Amino acid sequence: MIKRLIILLLLFNSSFLYAQTIKTDVLVVGSSASGIAAAIQCGRSKVKTVLADDGFKVGGGTIEGQKLVLDAGNNIRSGIWGEFRKHVQELYSKTAGYDTSQNAILKFEPGAGTAILKKITDTVKNLTVYQSALFSAIKKDGDRWEVSLTQNRKIITVKARVVIDATEAGTVATKAGAKFYESFDNHTDNSSTKLYRTSIATGEALPGQLYNDATAPKNNYPQYPAFCIPVNAVLVKDADNILVTEKVLSGDKNIQYLPLQLQLGQGVGTVAAFCAFFKTTTKHLNVRIIQGELLDFKGYLLPFTDVSQNDAAWRPVQQVCATGMLRGRQQNAAFVFMPDSAVTTAEVKPVLTEIYTRAFLWFNKEKPGEKFTVGNAISFISDYTLTEPQLLIRSMQKAWKTQYKFKTDFDINRPISRVEFAVLANRFLNPFARTVDLAGRLVN
Repeated sequence: MIKRLIILLLLFNSSFLYAQTIKTDVLVVGSSASGIAAAIQCGRSKVKTVLADDGFKVGGGTIEGQKLVLDAGNNIRSGIWGEFRKHVQELYSKTAGYDTSQNAILKFEPGAGTAILKKITDTVKNLTVYQSALFSAIKKDGDRWEVSLTQNRKIITVKARVVIDATEAGTVATKAGAKFYESFDNHTDNSSTKLYRTSIATGEALPGQLYNDATAPKNNYPQYPAFCIPVNAVLVKDADNILVTEKVLSGDKNIQYLPLQLQLGQGVGTVAAFCAFFKTTTKHLNVRIIQGELLDFKGYLLPFTDVSQNDAAWRPVQQVCATGMLRGRQQNAAFVFMPDSAVTTAEVKPVLTEIYTRAFLWFNKEKPGEKFTVGNAISFISDYTLTEPQLLIRSMQKAWKTQYKFKTDFDINRPISRVEFAVLANRFLNPFARTVDLAGRLVN
């Protein structure tokens, strides 16, 4: 009898050694490029994160020693993608003939790319990586998801507030009972055309749009080069706090998707971190807080190629344009802001009157001409902030080149440039602070 009890105890202890329970804020399943970027962002956003790494390699099945040639995403260095690109160029900078210029095509070996992502991951606090951990099951447990992973025949149970499904087939979300939304189309109705206001990832073009690429995955995204991916594209139906990355836009078989995958993953990471940090669900997202976090980590909301991240106006331009107050334009293969072009009244009036209740009265009173002037901008700001106009003029004149870094002279009679308008609107009107829903509509 005693011998039998000892055997049972040994068996119990043995099974206990092969079972582990972890409590975390965010679990990322599937170490695709987007999954790794999502995990990195979650950790950097100071929420406890677990990444179940199933053996991702940059370039997929590319033969080692063969160079990958990446000619997509070279004009915008958004967030983690920009960081990856910088590391690659630094690694090969001493290689004879290697082009490290700002917009150069990126060439690197698959192993080097994989090592760089691992190096970045290893530096992130709050991020724990479980190598060769495979997903097996998921179920709801109170306000958390309980996910079972297997690692070397060992069972790991992870209880997470938020789960990011970075598997190509959306396996985790499917097993959780979730249903997928259709990818957003290029509709022209008002609700869809404002989805750019909720952007969490962006690109100059999808592979295959600017050149003939038979291997590019098919998708339902708008068939024009520059585009944004809105928040609701990474959500699922019937399952709160499950987010998807690869199911939105898989690029496992095409290296040209790497820039977008890293950006998409970073965007999804900010959404997950929001839910975890504020202990809320995907039903109660605050788009502007999420986008603000993304901007803090140098992520682009809109793919402007003519406003550098090093420019003091970069963030004001991103924020003001994310409201629709100023819109970019497609010029050949580039999406441009045109910072030095003049602002027209027709362009800014619709959104000003949409956001600010007093704007209608101001336009009826002032009747600005075709070109919106510096004086018009100051007058509108004065009316909105209830600041005495002459006081505002004096303070702006003093700060024009020193604080705002404008290149042109202060003159209230000339048309205001787009960059000047963006900086001043962001500083005094703060349209980005207005809450929007997942369709991009203003919420009062």
